[in-house]
Amino acid sequence: PHAIGYDTEHEGDFYSYQLTDSADQGFFGEIIHSFNFAHAGAIIVTLVSLGILIAYNKIPALKKLKLLPGPLVVVIVGILINELFKAFYPSLAITGNHLVSLPPFSDVISSYKFPDFSGLANPAVWITGATIAAVASIETLLCLEAGDKMDPMKRYSSANTELKAQGVANALSGLLGGLPITSVIVRTTANINAGAKTKLSTIFHGIFLLVAVISIPGLLNRMPMACLAAILIMIGLKLASPKVFRHMWQAGKYQFVPFIVTVVAVVVTDLLIGVGIGLAVSIFFILKGNMRLAYFFKKEEHQAGETIFINLAQEVSFLNKAAIKQTLAHLPENSKLVI
Repeated sequence: PHAIGYDTEHEGDFYSYQLTDSADQGFFGEIIHSFNFAHAGAIIVTLVSLGILIAYNKIPALKKLKLLPGPLVVVIVGILINELFKAFYPSLAITGNHLVSLPPFSDVISSYKFPDFSGLANPAVWITGATIAAVASIETLLCLEAGDKMDPMKRYSSANTELKAQGVANALSGLLGGLPITSVIVRTTANINAGAKTKLSTIFHGIFLLVAVISIPGLLNRMPMACLAAILIMIGLKLASPKVFRHMWQAGKYQFVPFIVTVVAVVVTDLLIGVGIGLAVSIFFILKGNMRLAYFFKKEEHQAGETIFINLAQEVSFLNKAAIKQTLAHLPENSKLVI
C-alpha cells in the first residue's frame, strides 16, 4: 500500500489490510480499489526506486559498488525526490503516515516500563503470546530456509539455536517494554548481497541501527515509505520469481500443489493461517504419495546368486509399515537383501 501512497491500516499488522469503504469487494478487489486513492508522489518515488534496483541487478558495474548498495541509493534518492517535491511541487510531497516516524531517543528511554505481572492471570495475554510466538517462529524458520538457499557458501543454519536465541531476546525485550522480534528476509538478503560471511554482520547491523536512531532521527524521518516498499517488492520478486514457480511445476503435482496452495493462502489470509493450510495440504500429499510409492521391489540375478533390492521412498510413514512387513515376510529364506 505504501508503494502507491494509500494505507488504511497501521504498520506492523499481521493480517492483510482491509479497506473500510470496500469491504465487500474481496481481497484483490480491495487492492484494485486502493488505486483510486493513489498518491502521485509516492508512485513516482516507487517507480524511480524500482528503476534503480533493477539497474543494480542488470548493470555489472553497479553490482561491484559494494560500499554503495542499491537499497542505500534508493533511500537517498527517495529522500531527495521528496524534498524537491516539498520545495517545488507541494501537491506531490509525501507526508504523514507515509514517512518513517521515529520518536526522539529521549522519548524511547522514558518509555521503558517495569512489567505488569498481573497480566499473567489474563487468558488473553497467554493467547496473544502464543499467537505471536507461533507467527514469529514460522517467519523465522521460513527466513532461515530462504537464507540457507541464498547463501553462496551453501551452509545450513541451526533452527534450534535460532529459535532459542529469538525466544530469549523476545523475553528480554518484553521485560523492557519492547516489541517481539523475528528474523526478516529483507535483512538476510541485504547481508548476503553485501557479501557478509559470518553472523558478525548481524551484530554490526544492530549497532549501526542504534547509532542511526540516536544520531540522525530527523534524517530518517524524512525517508518515504514508498522507497522502502520498492525494496520489499524487489526482494519479493526475487524470492517468488517465475523461475521458482517453473521449478516447482517441473517437480510434479506432489510438490507444486502444496506450494501454490500455500502461496495463495498466505496472500488471501495471513502468514499463520496460510502456512497452516499449506502444511495440511503437504501432509495429505506426502501420505498419499507414500501409500502408493512407499518402496520399489526388484530382483537381480548374479553369478553369486539372486539379490533382492528394496528402495524406500524419500518419506516413509507408519502407513507403509504393514505393506513393507508383508513384503519382507514373503521373501525366501536366506535371501540376499539390499535396502
